[in-house]
Amino acid sequence: VVAMVLKGKVTSASQGYDLNKGFAHLAAGLTCGLCGLGAGYAIGIVGDAGVRGTAQQPRLFVGMILILIFSEVLGLYGMIVALILGTS
Repeated sequence: VVAMVLKGKVTSASQGYDLNKGFAHLAAGLTCGLCGLGAGYAIGIVGDAGVRGTAQQPRLFVGMILILIFSEVLGLYGMIVALILGTS
């Protein structure tokens, strides 16, 4: 999603694409990528511990799902910030 938004914004230097816009688009891509990486890592760690904990005590299932949702929100926040950076 972010790549398609940024692809439409990139033009030539003669059309007004300057260094500031380039760095903003670089920051948008890095923000989305690194937040996605962090969210994936958090989901992997929490998922592993959650599966092991739920196997021993099934009542931990709801708490595990909530923690997974909070971990997933990290990636969503990164995408939102990247879209804001990309469209400004």
